[in-house]
Amino acid sequence: MRIREYDDQITLVKRRDMIGLAFGISCLVISSSDANGGGLPPEEKPRLCDSACEKELENVPMVTTESGLQYKDIKLGQGPSPPTGFQVAANYVATVPNGQIFDSSLEKGLPYIFRVGSGQVIKGLDEGILSMKVGGKRRLYIPGPLAFPKGLNSTPGRPRVAANSPVIFDVSLEYIPGLEVDEE
Repeated sequence: MRIREYDDQITLVKRRDMIGLAFGISCLVISSSDANGGGLPPEEKPRLCDSACEKELENVPMVTTESGLQYKDIKLGQGPSPPTGFQVAANYVATVPNGQIFDSSLEKGLPYIFRVGSGQVIKGLDEGILSMKVGGKRRLYIPGPLAFPKGLNSTPGRPRVAANSPVIFDVSLEYIPGLEVDEE
């Protein structure tokens, strides 16, 4: 009798192992279809600057500030520039130099609201927004010291940002809450 019980246990364990193996393989097959990161291929993720905009940017002069921040205006705004300490609402798409998006307010569906000049965002974004006008769009080429000195870890669907590496932000200044815009 003991031998028979032992054989039944072996058969039971083998069945469990096979079921577990089948489940594991099916999970790998299903998850490998999403392995391109973020679920959407890069060309399908929302951007502030489409392919026509990219082509136009080739002819836009680069501006370099004393800090090393560089930018190109995609569209000049008509409204006021944000005073230091005021809140702003801005949309942005942040990429590493190879074009992979690591953060975007467009994916979240709402503009990002922050107090400009208060250190709530990276130094390069703060500096770049201070000289924009409401309604404007700008591409910021932010050098490493003005970006993420400690870097950013990768997360599912998002690339890693190495410490002190440059990043690129496309930014649109949507509005400045509490600051009236004169309509002309």
